[in-house]
Amino acid sequence: MLPVRGGRPKEEAASKQVLVVGAGLMGHGIAQLFAYAGYPVTLTDVSAEALAAAPERIRGNLLRMAEQGLADPERIEPALRLLRTVGDLEVAARDANFVVEAVSENLELKQELFRRLDSFCPPEAILATNTSVISITEIAAKAVRQGRIVGTHFWNPPTLVPLVEVIPGEQTSPETVESTFNLLTEVGKHPVRVKRDVPGFVGNRLQHALWREAISIVERGIADADVVDEVVKFGFGIRLPVLGPLETAELVGLDLTLAIHDYILKHLENSPAPSPLLVDKVAKGELGFKTGRGLREWSPEGAQRVRTDLEAHLFQWVKGHRVS
Repeated sequence: MLPVRGGRPKEEAASKQVLVVGAGLMGHGIAQLFAYAGYPVTLTDVSAEALAAAPERIRGNLLRMAEQGLADPERIEPALRLLRTVGDLEVAARDANFVVEAVSENLELKQELFRRLDSFCPPEAILATNTSVISITEIAAKAVRQGRIVGTHFWNPPTLVPLVEVIPGEQTSPETVESTFNLLTEVGKHPVRVKRDVPGFVGNRLQHALWREAISIVERGIADADVVDEVVKFGFGIRLPVLGPLETAELVGLDLTLAIHDYILKHLENSPAPSPLLVDKVAKGELGFKTGRGLREWSPEGAQRVRTDLEAHLFQWVKGHRVS
């Protein structure tokens, strides 16, 4: 969570009632983000267990951030007091002004949820979906007031990764996009405007294009999984935080970029179907960290070390990009 610019004035924050639907991996972090920024937050989930666990998960997150100097210890308890958990969606939605949906990536589930939210929430409420790949227009299809439905793709963990992609559906009003963009900026995020509603938006189209080629390289026997990851982490990945792919193309020159593409693109993976290697791994139950085997072997200690290293890296990144 990037440090909030002093939080919102009490009267302004109090006027904005935030509802987060889904208390899981993303939802509890999004709820934390808004509560720490001073907004009253209602968190709801169909799982009573997930809902009951959320406040302590948020407290633990904030305490770890405070240890790193990324959260004010004196603001932790006030933030938690701004959080309430409600099991009934209709009750939770009654006074909401801004809603973020963070449930499973299932189109039918999201469509039905937004149909109900459209019915339950006040007419002026903005309804945002945290989908990472599904069309906003399709998610909004069963709602009546589709102009107030917008995509807000947070990245995991939402308390530390600053980016949020703001995506309009075909019926989303410009006012909905602008209000959403401004609110996300106010709570310390780095929102970007995506111009068109396409599957995967920007971030996941780029990310999964890289993953497709990475898996293909392993499948074709060009390099092992460890080598693929090392090439990214110790090569071009180092410069990505300060030099994006299009900046790199313009740095070396679009003429050189064209010459390279003219030669290399025909050799890259371009299958529209998932890799047979990936399909086979999933069929065998070799899923990665959660099963101890994927494209390589994972001990519990090795998997935890990666998680710990990632959190430490994100802490350091945020410290280096603090808002004064």
